[in-house]
Amino acid sequence: MNKLIATIELIRGKLETLRRHSLKETPTRTIVVDPLLEAMGWDVRDPEEVQLEYPTIDGKSVDYALMINRKPVLLVEAKALDDPLDDVKAITQVVGYAANGGIVWCALTNGIRWKVYRSVEKCPAPDKLMFEVSLDPREAQDMSVHELAKGLWRLSREQMAEGTLDTLGEQTFTDGKVRKALNQVVADPPAALLKAIRKAAKDEALKPQRIRESLARIWPGVAAGEAPPAPITARPTQRSPKTPARSQAGPKTRKPRRVVPPKHGTHYDESRHTSGKPQEVLEIYRAIDRACLSMSPESIEKQYRNNRINYCFSNFIFCVLRIRKSKVDVWLTLPYAAISNPPSFARDVSNLGHWRLGDVQLAVRALSQVDEAIPLIRQSFESVAGTGTHTA
Repeated sequence: MNKLIATIELIRGKLETLRRHSLKETPTRTIVVDPLLEAMGWDVRDPEEVQLEYPTIDGKSVDYALMINRKPVLLVEAKALDDPLDDVKAITQVVGYAANGGIVWCALTNGIRWKVYRSVEKCPAPDKLMFEVSLDPREAQDMSVHELAKGLWRLSREQMAEGTLDTLGEQTFTDGKVRKALNQVVADPPAALLKAIRKAAKDEALKPQRIRESLARIWPGVAAGEAPPAPITARPTQRSPKTPARSQAGPKTRKPRRVVPPKHGTHYDESRHTSGKPQEVLEIYRAIDRACLSMSPESIEKQYRNNRINYCFSNFIFCVLRIRKSKVDVWLTLPYAAISNPPSFARDVSNLGHWRLGDVQLAVRALSQVDEAIPLIRQSFESVAGTGTHTA
């Protein structure tokens, strides 16, 4: 991966110069795409490994077909350097080429941004987006070149031969389908499920309605994404967040941010934040979302704003999410000094621009990091709820 890191650094160093020349597709391929593919272990000069202008069943062609044992495993369609890659027609076209050819993976790129799709999914082409990597320093300010290379390395010849992306893609999309199905089942549980729960609980006195209500409490976020949840009136706590006690030994922090109602006439829903985002990032969001709502299922209010999602307890925000193209940003109502052994993806933003929420920001880029993030989210919730040692 060292060669890929060096290539990314080289391209980023001359990116502004390349942009001034407004590179069309052919020079973009020659100057940017080809070197990156070479750095990922693909020999673009060997037609048995990389077939250029790969023919499709409708008589057209795709710029690159990357081959393993002479079998195409990834189609790559290149665009001009300044192409935003948002054209639905272009996305549908390359995804269709892959699907019709029995090729699972395809990518759309302008050399700097790489959007990778799993063509075999049964959904609209844009929703087949698995992950996205941008090498643009302006879009990846908090990512090291090593992290960028690690994301792009999934497309390397080595990883494609090992089936790493196949395994990750199947798991990610399957989790999304199962989660959606469970939400639907819990929202309207069939009689067989209610009966099975009562039998497993070994309590014949459990009535179906009691089980339904319990499912709604312990499975927060039911049908998330289909409709915004109704506001929930928070239950009073033993210690009001307005006048919480403060541990004398604990670090000081600003007061938690009170919920501000949206402007009159404005209404946002979850689709504003999830539309067009990669499936991998959405699974990270769903995991964090469930963790936030599970802190106190009957008392957490989830609010959709223009550019963020707020999680509130007793009219105070304890967590804010922003879903981006390659990660989920999380802001917490905590002083950074209150965290013991902070994870590598946490940072102190007390002197940076943030949502006036606290001093901690998490940049969660993998599901494996969610387990490390949840204890910090709980710590923030307890701070706002007045039950933690570091209240705000």
